[in-house]
Amino acid sequence: MLGTGKDNVEFVDSKVEREEIKGFSLKVLIDGSLLAGKIIARNITFILFLVFLAIIYIANRYHAERMVRQIITASQELKDLRAEQITTASQLMNYSKPSTIEDMVEQKGLGITQPIKPPYKIILDK
Repeated sequence: MLGTGKDNVEFVDSKVEREEIKGFSLKVLIDGSLLAGKIIARNITFILFLVFLAIIYIANRYHAERMVRQIITASQELKDLRAEQITTASQLMNYSKPSTIEDMVEQKGLGITQPIKPPYKIILDK
């Protein structure tokens, strides 16, 4: 006959579990009976896996935000260094002009002048 014996007990257990799910309230959450339920006990490994994934997700998010901040800082520093390099190169080009060198020598009073005679080659006989 259907519905007798062991089959009936299983049907009652699943009905009780459904009633446990429907009976969720703030009181159940506060007194801790939610964590002692059969559904939670059976799925504890899956719940721990989900908690682990949530922790990994949060850690990954913080790491990505930190990397973005470092990239922004590095790009700003690169722009500053590039501007400094351009300024230094233009100053060096300005200082290497012959007229600027002559003015600097006169200001320092070194007494050096440009040669009037062209350079010549010294030839030694062997």
